[in-house]
Amino acid sequence: MDQDRPLPPENDSQTAQTAEDTAHEDMTAEPTTLGGRLRAARLASGLSFVELSTKTRVNTRFLKAIEQGDQSLLPSRIFTMGYVRIYAQVLGLDELEAVEQYKAEFPEAGAILQAPTGAAFQQMRRRSPAILGVIGVVGLAFLCWNIFQRLNRIEPPHPSDLTAIPAVWSKEADKVPQTALVLGGPQAAPPDQTTPPLYLTPGIEAQILGDDPDAAATAAAPAPPVQAAFNPRGALYGAPANSSTTTLQAIKPVTLVVRQGDGRVLFARQLAEGDSWRAPLNVQATVDVSDPTAVAVYMNGELAAPLAGTQTPLARLNALAGNLARQAESRAAAAAEAEVRARNALAEQAAAELARTTPPAAAAAPVATPAPTTSAPTTSAQVVPQ
Repeated sequence: MDQDRPLPPENDSQTAQTAEDTAHEDMTAEPTTLGGRLRAARLASGLSFVELSTKTRVNTRFLKAIEQGDQSLLPSRIFTMGYVRIYAQVLGLDELEAVEQYKAEFPEAGAILQAPTGAAFQQMRRRSPAILGVIGVVGLAFLCWNIFQRLNRIEPPHPSDLTAIPAVWSKEADKVPQTALVLGGPQAAPPDQTTPPLYLTPGIEAQILGDDPDAAATAAAPAPPVQAAFNPRGALYGAPANSSTTTLQAIKPVTLVVRQGDGRVLFARQLAEGDSWRAPLNVQATVDVSDPTAVAVYMNGELAAPLAGTQTPLARLNALAGNLARQAESRAAAAAEAEVRARNALAEQAAAELARTTPPAAAAAPVATPAPTTSAPTTSAQVVPQ
């Protein structure tokens, strides 16, 4: 066993020879480590660290540390794997294989928790009163400076430059009569909505009435004031608008129950303020409300008379709405007919005035007849009347 061991070198020359032989063996043998493979590829390419740093954009000390396997000089693990990838790619090696070999040779150790950096909570707690005090002093100083500036801008009161009232002002004041202001009593409020009457030109209306005594009798009676229109302000229940002429709207919360003749409930709900219910047509039912004064009745879109009691037949409301609609149509037809009569009477009056102002000579003047025209000469003679 002792004979197989290599003898130690006798002198320095033998030691140098041994190191040289070892280096030669390392160069001739294929490297197995990642740093050895990268170093062999770099030597084979003939590129220097400076040139490789320019191509890879990695510092030369990081490239040397990767070849030497010195992790203390390298940055974090994720950046080092990126450097290994680009270094192997520039040298013509498989970058994925190089990264996997780096992970195998230098496995990731568990991350060691480090103490948090920054200002300690106790230190901040000790300094907080001082910081708040400085901020308060600065704010108070700014507020005092602002108040001081505003007080300096206030001008002290000074006597008026006008020592006496000019005589011109006194003379003008004497000319103005001193009358007391008297306020009259309150006047009645104007109607909500009104329909303007038929307009006729003043003067002509008197002539028409004077010539035709029956014109005043045939004149259309003024239409009654238009009532307030229906304004939906809440939920809307019941029939559609084109199938209903009567609408019940709650002025305040009220209970509304509509029962048919056989006792079945057609509609039942606690109506809130503004909620409405449209009554259907041709339905025999009874409207039952908890408070008649809490319900407003609208017929044909206009406000009508309120409910007479807590229970009201629905047929009566629909019939009243139909009568009001027919009356409105009759008034519209009468107004149109009166307007046509007034226009006809006005036309007849104008024609009569024109006939009275036309001179009789102009009316009796014969109508000039055109002179006979002569045609081209023909073979037969024409007879001219004498």
